[in-house]
Amino acid sequence: MSLRYHEIAEAEHRILNPFTEAKLMHLGEICRLRPGMRQLDLACGQGEMLCRWAEKYGITGTGVDISTVFTGIARKRAEELGVADKVEFVCTDANGYTEQSGKYDIVSCIGATWIGGGTVGTIEQMKKALKDPHEGLLLVGEVYWRETPTAEACRVMGFKLHELVGLGGMPGRFAEAGAELIEMIIAAEDDWDRYEAKQWWQVFHWLRANPDDPDAAALKEWTEKAQYKYLNYERRYCGWGVFVLKVKT
Repeated sequence: MSLRYHEIAEAEHRILNPFTEAKLMHLGEICRLRPGMRQLDLACGQGEMLCRWAEKYGITGTGVDISTVFTGIARKRAEELGVADKVEFVCTDANGYTEQSGKYDIVSCIGATWIGGGTVGTIEQMKKALKDPHEGLLLVGEVYWRETPTAEACRVMGFKLHELVGLGGMPGRFAEAGAELIEMIIAAEDDWDRYEAKQWWQVFHWLRANPDDPDAAALKEWTEKAQYKYLNYERRYCGWGVFVLKVKT
């Protein structure tokens, strides 16, 4: 998987997950955000969550992402919304990021739990950044099985069956990491469709404008495989949501 492919395919996205703007802002309401709260967003993408929440709710925070393209977009977005003094974006690997451990009221990792080797490992990392483990919130965006997939579906999607659980199994998975589920927002099929199909449009036009780029053929093949995978398997078998967690006491 090439980081550059994602930077091209998601160039027109503000939110790099199957998540609408309305649900993003509703999540902020669910979290009872207020001025003075600090958030760490691991694998923050283009920083839309931090920027919008800083604008509306007055929070401050740090976003961490490995992409120079995405963090650059995030900084421009912060300036555009007038919150550049409230949020900062660090371009580095979010896996093991501990420079400001123990200083945050909210720690999020939305759709990138691979940074800690899976849900449990990522939550264990996130807990270390909380200022008060008893009062702080963890926000985890994660895939789950909508129905048990076939062996062929697992092969094509690149998942092992045990790597994910059904929605009803999510509380148990979080409990393995010492966390408790207290709220959630689930993506609808249309949310998924808009996230995926918008990438096809973007890649099509990028390839038309850049036919001689060294990555053009490989990007086209990558997109065709992603399209096949989504339409034939992921749309049926995979669900996605953002889960609001508290550390178990």
